[in-house]
Amino acid sequence: MTKEEIILANRQYLFPCVFHYYREPLVITSAKDQYVRDADGNEYLDFFGGIVTISVGHCNEEVTRRVREQLGRLQHVSTVFATEPQAALAAELAQITPEGKLTKSFFTNSGTEANETAIVAARCFTGTPEIIALRHSYHGRSALAMTLSGHANWRLGGAPQPGVVHAHNAYCYRCPFGLKYPECEVRCATDVEELIRTTTSGRVAAFIGEPIQGVGGYITPPKEYFGIVAEIVRKYGGLFISDEVQTGWGRTGGKWFGIEQYGVTPDIITAAKGLGNGAPIGVTIARADVADAMQGTTISTFGGNPVSATAARAVLAYIREHRVLENVAEVGAYLRERFLELQEKYSLIGEVRGMGLLQGLELVEDRETKEPATAKTAELMEAARENRILIGRGGLYGNVARVSPPMNISKTDVDEFIGRLDRSFAKVTD
Repeated sequence: MTKEEIILANRQYLFPCVFHYYREPLVITSAKDQYVRDADGNEYLDFFGGIVTISVGHCNEEVTRRVREQLGRLQHVSTVFATEPQAALAAELAQITPEGKLTKSFFTNSGTEANETAIVAARCFTGTPEIIALRHSYHGRSALAMTLSGHANWRLGGAPQPGVVHAHNAYCYRCPFGLKYPECEVRCATDVEELIRTTTSGRVAAFIGEPIQGVGGYITPPKEYFGIVAEIVRKYGGLFISDEVQTGWGRTGGKWFGIEQYGVTPDIITAAKGLGNGAPIGVTIARADVADAMQGTTISTFGGNPVSATAARAVLAYIREHRVLENVAEVGAYLRERFLELQEKYSLIGEVRGMGLLQGLELVEDRETKEPATAKTAELMEAARENRILIGRGGLYGNVARVSPPMNISKTDVDEFIGRLDRSFAKVTD
């Protein structure tokens, strides 16, 4: 198919809710390492990684080699049969969870399904249905996952499901209480107790939160936030679920999971995306007693698929052998320095935030009023495309540039990216 035929087929045969970042869809035909190529032969430096999914580079040779070998051996049988790739992956994950306390896994196809499984597990374990989620959060595209998500933009289909309430998130740049950190004493966290006592039955099944809110615009809470919330939620009988779909596998630098940056050990972790480096996989990892509370019968037809499980094990091996966790910390710190340089140059950048190689730039019309620069952010996306770099866009107001390159990039890649991004900002601010 030609580029035009592909675009036309998208319009004619796909649901219109499938959105694109640009005025004209970008048709990608191939990719390798940190680069992708379009149907016109243009090469782009990919600093979004397929929505925080390409963790160790496009078509990573070490990963694809093991996937090819597995394809020739066993491709699919479903979870009603035991396979070595699924069992070995589960055993490996049990070794790297925080403090080694989460030891049982359930595999699915995506982060959405992983979050659904976590909610079911929490409800089975506690015997109560009520869930606390966060405003500005995103947890997937199913009916329940959209209910958990604190974004009207991502809630298709109307009325949300009952049993979910939303706490204030730690959006310090736009504090809902009009306070300043640290003088605020993390009011957004302590307010969770008031939320429980006024909007629930007083007994909750779980709290679910992203260590850094992805779609929300890489909103990064202060270090005390999750510790306070976890203590409150457990006081009222609930479990703490860390949604690591975007923050997992070393993305925040130095540690396997984002929640570890806050010194909190969750009861359940959900993850996906970067674990497969593009292969479809989701996983819910729980404490043994929580997992064992899911008595009854269930399956996941493609969960624990031998090919996806093999890809995941290859990704974990690559991260270890190539010291990717350390690379993310070092290169991520360098990326932050370069972003701060851009912030000094362009008043359009209101805040730089994030951790490791998960960094966001919130764009504002005026730094005093913090009016969201939604239109300028859209213009920046187009300018970045023209300068052959790929970035993402997020935030409730659509004014946050999201940056999440493959975790094995170098400082040289960062310098090239910043140069192109600088030219993009210059075009938008002329």
